[in-house]
Amino acid sequence: MTPELQAMADKIQQSIELLRRRLDWDVSSKRLEELNALSEDPDFWNDAENAQKLMRERTKIVTAMDDITALETEISDAEEMAEMAEMEGDDSLLEDIVESMKAALIRAERAELSALLSGEVDGNDCFVEINAGAGGTESQDWANMLRRMYVRWANAHGMKVEELDSHDGEEAGIKSATLKVSGENAYGWLKSESGVHRLVRISPFDSNAKRHTSFSSVAVSPVLDDTIEVEIEDKDVRTDTYRASGSGGQHINKTDSAIRLTHAPTGIVVACQSDRSQHKNRASAWNMLRARIYELKMRERAEAAQANADAKTDIGWGHQIRSYVLQPYQMIKDLRTGVETSDTKGVLDGDLDKFLAASLSAAVGGDNET
Repeated sequence: MTPELQAMADKIQQSIELLRRRLDWDVSSKRLEELNALSEDPDFWNDAENAQKLMRERTKIVTAMDDITALETEISDAEEMAEMAEMEGDDSLLEDIVESMKAALIRAERAELSALLSGEVDGNDCFVEINAGAGGTESQDWANMLRRMYVRWANAHGMKVEELDSHDGEEAGIKSATLKVSGENAYGWLKSESGVHRLVRISPFDSNAKRHTSFSSVAVSPVLDDTIEVEIEDKDVRTDTYRASGSGGQHINKTDSAIRLTHAPTGIVVACQSDRSQHKNRASAWNMLRARIYELKMRERAEAAQANADAKTDIGWGHQIRSYVLQPYQMIKDLRTGVETSDTKGVLDGDLDKFLAASLSAAVGGDNET
């Protein structure tokens, strides 16, 4: 193999060895046999909730083992094909092998990061709530840009996005929106996006073409299943019903089917208007409230352990996690990890992986130190 191919093969092999250790291949193989045997029992689905939990565990093991096997096959095939290409002097085949190995290296790095998603709810779907900060139309347009960014990221990773609630701005953009992102490890990947996002640009709404700074906040919380208990007293929750707003015409409800829940002890407010049924909106809103309270408790535990109150919720200066500068230069920088890029268009089009990966690695590194 050429030096370039050998270097990539060595890196992939290191990833494989790391993935095997984290998975504990022998233990996982034995557990997979147990799960396969259980799933073949005629009474397996009598307890649907437990069956689904076991099948999720099985899927996680199979996916991890398949990732490792695929990478091992990739290296083996590349070695054989490279040897043949060198013997025949086929430069075009060598170029194809290099491109294939580059793609395999990216998959190996992503598999390494996925293996770090071992938190209790990392594998769950999630809610992403976006709120415009002070600043009127400018901040509302920025909130809409963030919504588009997360939808594009989710779509690029084969995830499903459902908009549960949205309130349009007066002139442009949105005052707020709540998305439900469904897919493997959705919460694990997006949880680090919670915080304030700052935008600096020449405002398209300013006739004097002055530079403006805008803020919007993002809150990410996991969709919880019945195995996780979150105690909420009914007396602590105020329920308001209202008429859903939308794009107009047939999409606007004629009845007060939208639901807003306010949790007095924490001040958390959630809303849902995605369905014409008030009953379904109420159920979704309660799921969102449970998720937000659970996420709040997790964050409080993390802050206490770190003694570092860095999860401020004020939408303004001093509390941002990431800065997006479009003028006078192009730069997006994560203020927690130091990761930055000049590809502002790519990021706003959903290319968030470099930031998500860095935050995940930093969080795991911090956990290992404590």
